[in-house]
Amino acid sequence: MTAPPTAGPAGGRSLVGYAVAVAITVGAVLSQYVVPERWPLTRSVYDNLPGDLLVVYGLPIVAFAVLVGVAPLRAWRQRLRLAAWRGLGWYGALSLLALAVVFFLVIIYDIVDPHALELLRRTSPPLVAARSDPWFYVGLSFAIGAVEETIFRGWIFGFWSGRTTRWVVPATWTSALFAAVHLYYGTTYGAASPLIFPTLFLAGFAFAATYRASGGNLVVPALLHGGMDASAYLTLVNDAVALAIHYGLIAVGGVCALIAYLRGEWDDPPAATGAPAPGP
Repeated sequence: MTAPPTAGPAGGRSLVGYAVAVAITVGAVLSQYVVPERWPLTRSVYDNLPGDLLVVYGLPIVAFAVLVGVAPLRAWRQRLRLAAWRGLGWYGALSLLALAVVFFLVIIYDIVDPHALELLRRTSPPLVAARSDPWFYVGLSFAIGAVEETIFRGWIFGFWSGRTTRWVVPATWTSALFAAVHLYYGTTYGAASPLIFPTLFLAGFAFAATYRASGGNLVVPALLHGGMDASAYLTLVNDAVALAIHYGLIAVGGVCALIAYLRGEWDDPPAATGAPAPGP
């Protein structure tokens, strides 16, 4: 990545626009948990899938397109082979790390508050909604994965491409933001929700690292994101197949990460012709 550009009026306006777009995104996503409860008349919008998607994803897309522009998205389909290789590696390695973290937390919970683990038996709201037509939601997962990666990795993380050499910092806080807006995990699992959020955070970090390593590719993060969500919905159809796909993808990714590490490729810098720095 290049050094951060010199601060100036245009850069300042761009940063303000970016901050506003991020705030709109957070507000739009969280609104589905708050607005219908406080203003019941809005349920006609939030209680149907098209209306909910229009608010939760449509508003952020419009905000970023107008206030930031499409520069962070311009390399969305470039370097597919590199993105697939590095993406699988990052996803596999950090998913294995997530499993280790969750295993450690389960031991802690079992010692401190074993009753909290019973909360994990609850079914998350998306799976409840998908019971009527699970195959539709399996397919929808890939569309939602593409949209969320465009917003969170393409715009929210990708904005910093070319603006800082310390990519880990924006990757960390944008991944934390990505995990935090999945508020329904907190409301569903309560005291046991800390067992869920590390996986979301580390998955988001893996997708950000893939974007960075490939110079802006969003296709591979979108497919990995969609596959992760689709395997959850697939449990409503066939548990064994869903688990085989979920953990099989992690295993393949782990092997890719090990090979990359043994070859000395793990710390390779990103492609020199990465995504162009976002403009105002």
